[in-house]
Amino acid sequence: MGQRKRSILAAAGAVAVGLLGFAAPANAIANGEQVKPGRYAFSVKLTMTGIPTADGGKRNSACSGALVAPQWVITAGHCFRDANGVRVERPVADSTIATVGRTDLTNTERGHEVEIVAVRQSPTADVSLAKLAEPIRDVRPIKVGRTAPEVGDLVRVTGYGSTTSTNPAPVTWLRTGKMEVAGLTDTVTQLKGNSPQADTTPCPYDSGGPFFVERGKKGPALVAVVSNGPSCPHTQIESAARVDNIAGWIKEVTS
Repeated sequence: MGQRKRSILAAAGAVAVGLLGFAAPANAIANGEQVKPGRYAFSVKLTMTGIPTADGGKRNSACSGALVAPQWVITAGHCFRDANGVRVERPVADSTIATVGRTDLTNTERGHEVEIVAVRQSPTADVSLAKLAEPIRDVRPIKVGRTAPEVGDLVRVTGYGSTTSTNPAPVTWLRTGKMEVAGLTDTVTQLKGNSPQADTTPCPYDSGGPFFVERGKKGPALVAVVSNGPSCPHTQIESAARVDNIAGWIKEVTS
């Protein structure tokens, strides 16, 4: 399938990969593991219903993300595109619901489901910020790191995507894995699989999922979000959108 964005398009019962001038997207952490209930509660599932298509139809899709402020979710910029595939600063679907603080999506007694009401796009990276209709006060947002990870550092990723690029479908339980930093560019953190396996990687519907460093009592720090990579699982290079060098923009928007 080649490289692809980490969000999947579903229309008329068919599934296709969505592209935005980057490589393709990822699934719910291939060859990862389930997250223990309550861990990484800042992780977010975005469910889009009724996205307009170029032929006048509708499609459904999903992305992952993370709560970075009580009323803001960070995700991939390509998660919000119009019928022509152009990134836009508005919700594009008839309904976009953020599920926050729910490890098991089937357990509706926990967490929140909140509508997305506005979108802001980074002018330099495949990153967007989605505003919730109301703030969430009982989930601690993840801090946005202002320092880039170094080559060789291990970072963790979470997501609700698929576990394979073959007939992909989102999972109902948050999954996670670790990847190793392989390189940096001005806008991208390059990563390769580390654990539980060497081919632990994001998959379709993982677009926008958080990559973060774990710092013990200081808490996790966000360093990038899932953007694109080869068909999963894979042992090649994954390209994540850096956030450390747009931390000022993120603070400005979310404040």
